[in-house]
Amino acid sequence: MKKWIPPVAGIVTGLLAATVFFADFSPEKTTQVTADNNSNKSNAEKVYVPFGEKDEYYLMASGGHSGQMFIYGVPSMRHIRTVPVFSPDSATGYGFDNHTKEMMGDFTWGDLHHPALSETEGDYDGKYLFATDVANSRAAVMNLETFTTKDIINVPNTSGPHCAAFVTQNTEYMFLPTRFAVPIGSEYASLDDYSEQYRGVMSAVTFDEEKEKLNVAYQVALPPWSYDLSDAGKGMSGDWAVITTYNTEEATTNLEINASQADRDYIVLINWKELEQKVKDGDYDEVTGQKMIFPEKHKGGIYLIPVAKSPHGVDVTPDGTRFIASGKLAPAMTVFSFEKAFEAIKNQDFAGERNGIPIVKYESVMEREVNPENALGPLHTQFDDKGMAYTTMFISSEIVKWDPNSGETLDRVPVQYSPGHAVAAEGDTVAPDGKYIIALNKIAKDSYLSVGPSHPESMQLIDLRGDKMEVIQSAPVNPEPHYAQLVKADKIKTISVYDKDDKNPNAVYNQEETRIERKGNEVHVYGIAMRSKFIFDAKAERPDVIEVNKGDKVFIHLTNIDFDQDITHGFAINQYDLNMEVQPGQTNTIEFTADKEGTFPLYCTNFCSALHQEMSGYFLVKP
Repeated sequence: MKKWIPPVAGIVTGLLAATVFFADFSPEKTTQVTADNNSNKSNAEKVYVPFGEKDEYYLMASGGHSGQMFIYGVPSMRHIRTVPVFSPDSATGYGFDNHTKEMMGDFTWGDLHHPALSETEGDYDGKYLFATDVANSRAAVMNLETFTTKDIINVPNTSGPHCAAFVTQNTEYMFLPTRFAVPIGSEYASLDDYSEQYRGVMSAVTFDEEKEKLNVAYQVALPPWSYDLSDAGKGMSGDWAVITTYNTEEATTNLEINASQADRDYIVLINWKELEQKVKDGDYDEVTGQKMIFPEKHKGGIYLIPVAKSPHGVDVTPDGTRFIASGKLAPAMTVFSFEKAFEAIKNQDFAGERNGIPIVKYESVMEREVNPENALGPLHTQFDDKGMAYTTMFISSEIVKWDPNSGETLDRVPVQYSPGHAVAAEGDTVAPDGKYIIALNKIAKDSYLSVGPSHPESMQLIDLRGDKMEVIQSAPVNPEPHYAQLVKADKIKTISVYDKDDKNPNAVYNQEETRIERKGNEVHVYGIAMRSKFIFDAKAERPDVIEVNKGDKVFIHLTNIDFDQDITHGFAINQYDLNMEVQPGQTNTIEFTADKEGTFPLYCTNFCSALHQEMSGYFLVKP
């Protein structure tokens, strides 16, 4: 393991613009790791998961501008799956088959941020995983029985739901505030009219578990600021949520400077129960087909709390009594009290208002400001089983452990480099595990074999069980993780084989029912995949051949009748630029137009048996 040399941090331009200078880790200045390194052996033993045994946790890490979700095992930090969500994936046929193609619509990529697991009573229940797409203003849900994406919705009136698909403690709502302010409906409006015409809309999204469908229940037309991160309350604060803001100056250009003029930004404190009641009572406006609450008109349920400039994370303690936030370029974390906030709201202890929203006095809500010595750039906080806090320091490249009850700094550990978020074992639930925390680093200078100018980022596993925090493993990830969830493996109940679905009109479970039907210029193929052949029409002379006319619209409904774990089949037609996957017991459909005449081999793309190469046929397109 390479010796860590602290980076030098500088605050430049007089406007809190931060620059990080990295130490020189060129090979000639470092010591190679050897097999005789006893400390490294110890760390290897801590993360070693023997063959035949399984990891203790699933790590669900956002894939950023890849549009996908990365799944790792912990403590081994082995990458075990990539779940396609917002971008096509040719390996699985995601974005090619009918269901996933329809979900993705006209978009060809996404920027996946801030996954959030479904919760019951403030604890992960292991059922679903939600995520947002900053690039195209979408939200998605994944079923964790199959680790597949089930629904994607376009979120109207928003632009870039960056600040997390955070869920309430019983998954009543998933709240999606937006990073970029835009006019409602994204209509054209001059930037000269920014303060009057633009809004930072927050969406309250519900999830129908039976239908596995997302829906926008209502929206809130917040001021035209940028909304960064968020968290939902727990226990005594369970009806509330908190969101950080920046650019409360309402600057429209040069945000690095112009959005850093004021002394403070705000935490938006929301009573979602009260807003829910407003909607039930009809206290909202109908805008672009959405139920819209305007805070300046529909009073109550929304408050502002001053916070250090340009905050990133805001995190609720496991007991739900406090929330912690900090300005990205300030050297302090601030502990706020929900109880004090409720009392201040009851007594109307306000210091004016912005955009019709009351500003709660900072001193009425703040418990303490915490200033770890030489710790710079606090971003995001997680918790252990004893209620201790762990905050990432972006500029000083470390994680600091501290006590929210006293503000005392308890420990700190350097990481490589510039951690944005961190994820602790069940660290944002009511019952954290306290074993590990993972630093999600933005930069990994000279940590891995060179692959050219673009370096992979890193995730570093930190052991919390000893007297001191200790980095025990590092794993490359590309692109950078924009947040993650770390859940006990035994909470995830996956299936190995899909059950027969007798109600599915496209499913075929035996050879005798396979057939090819023509309906005008449509050709429907009801086929099966099995080791090691395709059968499209068992009654035909050549059952593994599909013959159509040029211009036909072709529907291939394929059922995998190998009800056997891990026997996945693929289906591709040479030169037709399509591929789909069918899991054991699953029926999948792909639809396309036969726009090229000729002879085209078709074959199984996923290795399935010793005769996998022989699992092929022909797609014949007559002129």
